Amino acid sequence: MLGLPKGKVFLIPWTNEWEKEFTNESKRIKSELGELVLAVHHIGSTAVKNLSAKPIIDIAIELKEFQLGKHCVQGLEKIGYEYKGTDILPERHYFNKGEPRTHQIHMFQAGSIYLKRQLAFRDYLLTSNEALDEYQTLKEMLSKAHQADKVTYSHAKTDFVNSIMGKLGLN
Repeated sequence: MLGLPKGKVFLIPWTNEWEKEFTNESKRIKSELGELVLAVHHIGSTAVKNLSAKPIIDIAIELKEFQLGKHCVQGLEKIGYEYKGTDILPERHYFNKGEPRTHQIHMFQAGSIYLKRQLAFRDYLLTSNEALDEYQTLKEMLSKAHQADKVTYSHAKTDFVNSIMGKLGLN
C-alpha cells in the first residue's frame, strides 16, 4: 500500500513492495533526468527493513550543483511530481507526487550535510536492532498521539534522530 492522505498520520508494517517501488521510481527518474543526477537513494523509514512507516516513498537525489534542481522540474513534472520549491525543508529542492501522497523527492547538492544525515540515519537503523526497536516504539506512540498532525509527529522524532546523529558525529 502506498499513499498518505493530507492531514493524516498512520503507519503500516514494512513491506518488500516499498523497495520494488523505489527501484521502479528510481529508474523513471534516471531515465527522465539523465546526467543531471549523480545518484538516487531510498531514504526514510520505507528504506529500513522491519520498520513501520507512513506509506510514502522518500527519495534523495544528489546533484553536482544545487541550482541544477531547477533544471529537473520539467522532467519530474512529466512523471507526476509537483515542485514545492526550496523553502519547505533546508538546503533542498522538494517535490511530491500523488494525492494521497505516494512519493517525495529531496534533491540535494552532493556533499550536503542534510543528505549525509539522511543516509547515516538510515544506515544506522539498518545495522542497530536496538535503535530500530526504540525508533519503532517511538513512531508507534507518536503516530497514535498525532494522527492528524504530520508536523508535530515529525518534530517529536527530532530528539531521537539528533541523539543518533550525535553518536555518529553528524550534529
